[in-house]
Amino acid sequence: MGGELVTGVFGAVFIGIGATAVMDGWAILQKRIFGVPSLDYRLVGRWIGHFSSGRFRHDSIAKADEVQGEVVIGWAAHYLTGIAFAGLLLLIWPEWVRHPTLWPALLVGIGSIIAPFLVMQPCLGAGIVARRTPQPWRSRFRSLVAHTSFAIGLLVSGVLLAGWITGSVQM
Repeated sequence: MGGELVTGVFGAVFIGIGATAVMDGWAILQKRIFGVPSLDYRLVGRWIGHFSSGRFRHDSIAKADEVQGEVVIGWAAHYLTGIAFAGLLLLIWPEWVRHPTLWPALLVGIGSIIAPFLVMQPCLGAGIVARRTPQPWRSRFRSLVAHTSFAIGLLVSGVLLAGWITGSVQM
C-alpha cells in the first residue's frame, strides 16, 4: 500500500507538471505562430490573493487591486491545478500510472474545462462559459484547445512515467 501511495502521489506530481508544461508550451507556440494571447496567470493570482479579504468574485479581475506576489501565486495555482487533475485521473484509474491509455487522459484533460467554465471565468468577471467576453465562442474554443493540449500532456507524461517505472524508458 505504501508503494502505491508513493507512486500515486509522485505520479500525480510528475504527470500534472508534465501535462501543464505541455499546455504552456502549446500556448507559447500559439502566441508566436498565430498571435493568440494566452491567459495571464497574474490575474489568477490576483483573484486568489483577494480570497484572504473574503472577495471571491469580481466584475473585472483586471480592474481589481493588485496583490503582492500575484504572478507567483497565479503560476503556482496553475501547476497545482494540473497536479490535482492528474491526481484525479490516478484516483479514478489507479493502474493508469503503469498502463496509460488515451481515453482516460482525454476525459480528465478535456473534462478539466469545467473548472474554468463554471468557477474561474465567472469569478474573474467573464461570466459562466465566458459569456461576458467580447467573443464568447472564440474564448470557448481557445479553452477547449488549451484543455485538449493538457489531455495530450497527461498522456505523454503518463507514457514517460510508465516507461520509467517499468524500465523501458531511462530518464
